[in-house]
Amino acid sequence: MDIQQQSQGAVTVLKPVGPLVAADAEMFRGRALDVSKAALGRLVLDASAIPYVDSRGIEVLLDVTDELSASGRVLKICAPSATLKEVMELTGADESFEYFDDVTTAVRSFL
Repeated sequence: MDIQQQSQGAVTVLKPVGPLVAADAEMFRGRALDVSKAALGRLVLDASAIPYVDSRGIEVLLDVTDELSASGRVLKICAPSATLKEVMELTGADESFEYFDDVTTAVRSFL
Protein backbone atom coordinates (compact mmCIF):
# COMPACT_ATOMS: atom_id res chain seq x y z
CA MET A 1 0.00 0.00 0.00
CA ASP A 2 1.21 3.43 -0.92
CA ILE A 3 0.14 6.30 1.35
CA GLN A 4 0.17 9.70 -0.28
CA GLN A 5 0.34 12.74 1.94
CA GLN A 6 -0.36 16.39 1.30
CA SER A 7 -0.89 19.45 3.44
CA GLN A 8 -3.68 21.91 2.86
CA GLY A 9 -2.95 24.73 5.24
CA ALA A 10 -2.91 23.30 8.76
CA VAL A 11 -4.69 20.11 7.69
CA THR A 12 -2.92 16.94 6.56
CA VAL A 13 -4.60 14.66 4.05
CA LEU A 14 -3.60 11.01 3.87
CA LYS A 15 -4.61 9.03 0.80
CA PRO A 16 -3.91 5.31 1.00
CA VAL A 17 -3.82 3.68 -2.42
CA GLY A 18 -4.96 0.09 -2.29
CA PRO A 19 -6.97 -2.05 0.09
CA LEU A 20 -6.69 -1.40 3.82
CA VAL A 21 -6.14 -4.95 5.00
CA ALA A 22 -4.21 -6.75 7.74
CA ALA A 23 -0.93 -6.77 5.79
CA ASP A 24 -0.78 -2.96 5.68
CA ALA A 25 -2.95 -1.96 8.63
CA GLU A 26 -0.18 -1.38 11.17
CA MET A 27 1.84 0.66 8.69
CA PHE A 28 -1.19 2.87 8.10
CA ARG A 29 -1.87 3.16 11.85
CA GLY A 30 1.69 4.27 12.59
CA ARG A 31 1.74 6.76 9.76
CA ALA A 32 -1.65 8.24 10.67
CA LEU A 33 -0.72 8.68 14.33
CA ASP A 34 2.66 10.22 13.48
CA VAL A 35 1.05 12.62 11.02
CA SER A 36 -1.74 13.53 13.43
CA LYS A 37 0.79 14.65 16.04
CA ALA A 38 2.52 16.93 13.56
CA ALA A 39 -0.80 18.21 12.20
CA LEU A 40 -2.22 18.90 15.68
CA GLY A 41 -4.95 16.36 14.99
CA ARG A 42 -6.22 17.97 11.82
CA LEU A 43 -6.28 14.78 9.80
CA VAL A 44 -8.38 13.82 6.77
CA LEU A 45 -8.42 10.35 5.29
CA ASP A 46 -9.06 10.51 1.55
CA ALA A 47 -10.62 7.07 1.06
CA SER A 48 -11.21 7.46 -2.68
CA ALA A 49 -8.45 4.95 -3.55
CA ILE A 50 -9.34 2.31 -0.93
CA PRO A 51 -11.34 -0.33 -2.83
CA TYR A 52 -12.08 -2.42 0.25
CA VAL A 53 -11.20 -2.90 3.89
CA ASP A 54 -11.03 -6.02 6.05
CA SER A 55 -11.74 -6.40 9.76
CA ARG A 56 -8.18 -5.45 10.72
CA GLY A 57 -8.41 -2.34 8.55
CA ILE A 58 -11.60 -1.30 10.35
CA GLU A 59 -9.96 -1.96 13.72
CA VAL A 60 -7.04 0.27 12.76
CA LEU A 61 -9.34 3.09 11.67
CA LEU A 62 -11.14 2.80 15.01
CA ASP A 63 -7.80 2.72 16.87
CA VAL A 64 -6.68 5.91 15.14
CA THR A 65 -9.94 7.69 15.86
CA ASP A 66 -9.83 6.53 19.51
CA GLU A 67 -6.29 7.89 19.88
CA LEU A 68 -7.33 11.20 18.35
CA SER A 69 -10.55 11.52 20.34
CA ALA A 70 -8.65 11.01 23.60
CA SER A 71 -7.24 14.48 23.02
CA GLY A 72 -10.36 16.06 21.51
CA ARG A 73 -9.47 15.44 17.87
CA VAL A 74 -11.24 13.48 15.15
CA LEU A 75 -10.43 11.51 12.01
CA LYS A 76 -12.49 12.78 9.09
CA ILE A 77 -13.07 10.50 6.11
CA CYS A 78 -13.84 11.77 2.63
CA ALA A 79 -14.84 10.16 -0.65
CA PRO A 80 -15.40 6.60 0.61
CA SER A 81 -16.47 4.10 -2.04
CA ALA A 82 -19.95 2.62 -1.79
CA THR A 83 -18.38 -0.69 -0.71
CA LEU A 84 -16.29 0.90 2.02
CA LYS A 85 -19.21 2.91 3.33
CA GLU A 86 -21.45 -0.18 3.35
CA VAL A 87 -18.89 -2.22 5.31
CA MET A 88 -18.52 0.60 7.82
CA GLU A 89 -22.32 0.81 8.21
CA LEU A 90 -22.76 -2.97 8.56
CA THR A 91 -20.14 -3.13 11.31
CA GLY A 92 -21.41 -0.02 13.10
CA ALA A 93 -18.02 1.64 12.68
CA ASP A 94 -19.56 4.47 10.62
CA GLU A 95 -20.78 6.18 13.79
CA SER A 96 -17.20 6.84 14.90
CA PHE A 97 -16.30 9.08 11.96
CA GLU A 98 -17.33 12.24 10.19
CA TYR A 99 -17.85 11.69 6.44
CA PHE A 100 -17.49 14.19 3.61
CA ASP A 101 -17.97 13.97 -0.14
CA ASP A 102 -14.57 15.40 -1.06
CA VAL A 103 -11.24 16.55 0.33
CA THR A 104 -12.03 20.25 0.09
CA THR A 105 -15.19 19.94 2.16
CA ALA A 106 -13.42 17.82 4.76
CA VAL A 107 -10.52 20.26 5.04
CA ARG A 108 -12.88 23.24 5.34
CA SER A 109 -14.74 21.51 8.18
CA PHE A 110 -11.76 22.27 10.44
CA LEU A 111 -12.33 26.02 10.05
